[in-house]
Formats: sequence, structure tokens, C-alpha cells
Amino acid sequence: MQLPTYDDVKAAAERLAGHAHRTPVLRSATADARWGAQFFFKCENFQRMGAFKFRGAFNALSRFDAAQRKAGAIAFSSGNHAQAVALSARLLGMPAVIVMPQDAPAAKLAATRGYGAEVVLYDRFTEDREALTQRLATERGMTLIPPYDHPDVIAGQGTAAKELIDEAGPLDALYVCLGGGGLTGGSALAARALSPACKVYGVEPEAGNDGHQSLRAGRIVHIETPRTIADGAQTQHLGDLTFGIIRRDVTDIRTVTDAQLVEGMRFFAERMKMVVEPTGCLAFAGAVADAPSLQGKKVGVIVSGGNVDLVRYAALLSAS
Repeated sequence: MQLPTYDDVKAAAERLAGHAHRTPVLRSATADARWGAQFFFKCENFQRMGAFKFRGAFNALSRFDAAQRKAGAIAFSSGNHAQAVALSARLLGMPAVIVMPQDAPAAKLAATRGYGAEVVLYDRFTEDREALTQRLATERGMTLIPPYDHPDVIAGQGTAAKELIDEAGPLDALYVCLGGGGLTGGSALAARALSPACKVYGVEPEAGNDGHQSLRAGRIVHIETPRTIADGAQTQHLGDLTFGIIRRDVTDIRTVTDAQLVEGMRFFAERMKMVVEPTGCLAFAGAVADAPSLQGKKVGVIVSGGNVDLVRYAALLSAS
């Protein structure tokens, strides 16, 4: 199994030029003063389709040959990868089928259909999405692009951290949300090349700590579908490629509670005037929890996305 490299991240950045947004790196004097570190927020909630996932999807689909483009792409996703593949397929002129859970946020379902993809629904608690998607891919001759365990997807996601470090300079620590590991793995590749002394932390929901368990066990640990408001991190296991990078290049994996995610949502809304989805708050919540050890340090935080149903968003903020 050959892991992607930083050279793959650089190649992805060239393919994405002119297609992906170069999202802003924002600062917050309030965050710096409150927690005693210098925070650099890479705001992928302002990326096309509202999340970092566009980077990996477009990079992967742009490498299709003519036959693959004609048949199209198929993917499974709780929402952001779905929208990313759907939009990338539309931009590249190919069909797309997305397998999504019935309980995916309404805004993500609507956006995926709006980009022109065919949506196939399944029950995430009783059906195997990977088996269902593989069967459809075989039947239709489509190319399956998994949400994280694919070298082109990982390389594309790593361009977010590359841009962050290019702009902010070397970092002491980098916090990244962790679901299946595509963003964490790609970010680790970029950090190791551009800021070798930087400590890289993946952050996942406390209810879905398969990555934390895997790193300590030295093997991929599978769990039941976690019940958490971080719907983008309701993964059951890491991938072979992502785990390979994480165990080699990631310093550690942190876990945070749903309540900590809501506090992150509130901070972004009140202090930085940003709508950030619960999953997008994982990295910041992890950094805040680690703040006592980050005094005076330069800390990168990847804000992974902002795709949240506004009714649910309001309910989460008002309930706490």
C-alpha cells in the first residue's frame, strides 16, 4: 500500500487553481486573549459548496479518463462529500450518483440534488452504505470515489493546510477535524513538509472515538455509528491510507463533547460572525481544550465547513 505524499498535495494544488476558492485565514483577538495563543483559522466554511470536501472531490474527478467521465462518479456521504462530488461532476460535465443517509441534514440533501446529482437514500443504522454503493457502481459502470480513503481525495484535502501554512508561516500546532481521516491525513502531509516541528492533532467526537482507539491499539478499530451532532464525523472507522498517514505523522488524537462543539458554534457566530456546522467546530474545540499547553504558541485551526440546516443551527444554540 503506497501512501500519498506531499508531492501529491502540490500536484493537487495545481489542479485546483482557478477552481477551488483560496479561503481566508482569519484571526481573532478575542480568541488569542481568552486562551493565550495565536490562532490562525483556515475558513473552509467559505469554500465552494461550503466545505473542504470540494478540494478532494475535484482533484479526484479531474483525473478521470474519457471512459470514466462518460460513465460518471458515484459516492457515499452524509452530506459534504456528497455535495463536493455532485458539484465537481457538474463542473467537469459528468453524471453523479450519491448514496446518502435518510437522516442527512435537509440542507445537504437539497444542495446535492441542486448540483444535479441523483440521490439514493439509505438507513445509516441498518444498511451498509459501502456495500450498497459498490453494488450500484458495478451495475452502472461508475467510478466510486470514497469520502476519505483515496489518494487523490487525501491529496486534495491537504491543500487546505498547505495554503494555511503558506500564508501563516510555520506553526507550533495544527488542529484538524477527524472523521474518516482524509483532511487529517492530507493536512499531516502538508505540515510535515512545510512546518516539520508542528504538532498535528486530529479531533473527533467523544461518541465516535474510533481514531483515538485506533492510534492506541496500533490497528484500525471499528465502532457502531456514533450518535453525535457532528454528522460529518459519524464514521465507523479510519481508512487504510488515512490510518497509515495518521499513525506515522499525527501527534495525537483528541476527543470533544457535543456541548463543546456548540460552544464553538457560539464563539464563531458571536465573535467572528461565521456560521460553522458542528463538525466544523471539532478542531477549535480540541484546541480550546488544549489551551493550557498552547500558551504563546502559533496554532492553526482548520474550520472544515459551514453546511448546517439553519433551523437545527438555531435550535442547538438556543438549547444550550
